[in-house]
Amino acid sequence: MTEYYNMSPRKVRKLVRNGMITGPTSGMCAGYAQANLVVLPRELAYDFLLFTQRNPKSCPLLEVSDTGSRKLPHIARDADIARDFPKYRVYKRGTLIGEYTDVERFWRDDFVSFLIGCSFSFESALLEAGVTVRHIEESCNVPMYKTNIACTPAGMFYGNLVVSMRPLPQDQVAKAVLVTGEMAKVHGAPVQIGEPEAIGIKDIHTPDFGDRVTIRRGEVPVFWPCGVTPQNVVMKVKPEIAITHSPGHMFITDVKNVELKY
Repeated sequence: MTEYYNMSPRKVRKLVRNGMITGPTSGMCAGYAQANLVVLPRELAYDFLLFTQRNPKSCPLLEVSDTGSRKLPHIARDADIARDFPKYRVYKRGTLIGEYTDVERFWRDDFVSFLIGCSFSFESALLEAGVTVRHIEESCNVPMYKTNIACTPAGMFYGNLVVSMRPLPQDQVAKAVLVTGEMAKVHGAPVQIGEPEAIGIKDIHTPDFGDRVTIRRGEVPVFWPCGVTPQNVVMKVKPEIAITHSPGHMFITDVKNVELKY
């Protein structure tokens, strides 16, 4: 990951498109926003748009594509939605049928794509503030967990929040809250600190998505809203077809994080 820390988003997207990057994108392109993906048929797009508006912490919307388009003119002009994520997931009627490094074969003229802010975006700000980011230290994916926190329903879409977790020393927690609280368009401040059981997480060492990370003595698990929440929802409501990113494998935009504050 570290070799891509100072690389431009356009160069990283080119490497992704050519199949040279297929892993998690945490720690890449410092200072630039990253994005989650949800692709749905047009007939479901309004309901999902409403779902994002009612759940802005878990689904902060960065851009919505035109119907059938694979372009993102506002956050990355040279983008190809079907090829520029390192790894995708395809769901049919709520069942994961596979993971792919591109989804051109599945693309339809009635698809609408939603690009949703990602907590990877604020990690460079945390690092600059001297805050620990353990999964970057350990070169793995961030741990993510399903919770008992219900999202606000919209149309056919309903389900529970997914959170990402970063263990922090006690003396870094307040700083992390302040840094991330300024960045509402990439999930903002944490939703829970130090008590995983309170949000329905039974085993902190067994994440539902991503990788386990080391939690050292004296550290506190801190939980942020996560853009994998829509995947949890998709598995519950079972639309005919849905395409998402694979957790941790994000699209890197041309938008600076400082543009997404407040």
